[in-house]
Amino acid sequence: MEYEAFPTSLEKLADWQVYPEHVTLGEGDTPLVSLEDLAGETAIRTLHLKNEGANPTGSHKDRMSRFVVQRALEAGASTVAAASSGNAGVSLAAYAAKAGLSCVVVTTSEMNPTWRRAIEMHGATLLAAASPERRWEVVAQRARSREWFPATNFSLPAVGSNPFGVDGYRSLAFEIFRDPEGRQCTDIVVPTSRADLLWGIARGYRDLWTAGFLDLPPRVHAVEPFPRLSRALAGEDYRGTFPGSSALTSIGGSTVTFQALDAIELCKGSAAAVGDAAAQADQSRLARAGFYLELSSAAALSGLRALVANGVIGREASVVLIGTSSGLTEVATFSHPIAAID
Repeated sequence: MEYEAFPTSLEKLADWQVYPEHVTLGEGDTPLVSLEDLAGETAIRTLHLKNEGANPTGSHKDRMSRFVVQRALEAGASTVAAASSGNAGVSLAAYAAKAGLSCVVVTTSEMNPTWRRAIEMHGATLLAAASPERRWEVVAQRARSREWFPATNFSLPAVGSNPFGVDGYRSLAFEIFRDPEGRQCTDIVVPTSRADLLWGIARGYRDLWTAGFLDLPPRVHAVEPFPRLSRALAGEDYRGTFPGSSALTSIGGSTVTFQALDAIELCKGSAAAVGDAAAQADQSRLARAGFYLELSSAAALSGLRALVANGVIGREASVVLIGTSSGLTEVATFSHPIAAID
């Protein structure tokens, strides 16, 4: 999406958005919090967390859902749909409920029961497909027959989510830049699957640069659970498949999108793959600092460590981690009981 003219001020961020007026639950303007101890621990100048878990449904997906729902209303659709394992489905269900639209979430039988309950509480319909790929086929069939207005990707090779929704992520760049602490940012680290969020942030900074608000955009880096984008950046065809398994389910999947490559090019970033053990350790580390993030979200810190170790991010860097979602939706098992008292 191209923007021929830009506002001359950041005073009103709505002026920069595809829909200045839209369905809202109070999303955005999430905290940008200093992590001084972790800055020292990772040997960089400053470190901040953009805590997207503070959004109404607990994740960054709310920035996308507001515009998808608004677009569906303008298009005269009655039902919005998503292929989702969790956060996107919960968010879309909430915003559809606010807008008075029906919502269908196509998932798999392994869906986290906490997410399932939230989706059903919002009044949406859940359907279970045999595989993640089958989810896309189901959404594609209903989208092409115009029964459903699609919010998420439904094609192979994957292309990313609804473009009006993806545009909603540009606001993260505007909010970080508008914050006095965020204005010094040199690098942003983003947990990434099909790169909706990565592209939105990169595009937002590119727009700020084009409008003359900054001399150079920060570099925007992707964190993935196993090499996918890393392999595509090294020359493999991004339209292929990149199988792998991981506990980082929210950024899982075997596909790479063109928008991922475009985001890296827009802001001269890179990609880092991190393992489950590293992400689990950093989830605990962040929780001890006061931030309980979803495992896939905590992987941003693991990605930062990898980027520093590889010399991509240096000691003078000012880094922002995108904390994509709260850990409160996770389901865990425990090997020991809660200590009892008399």
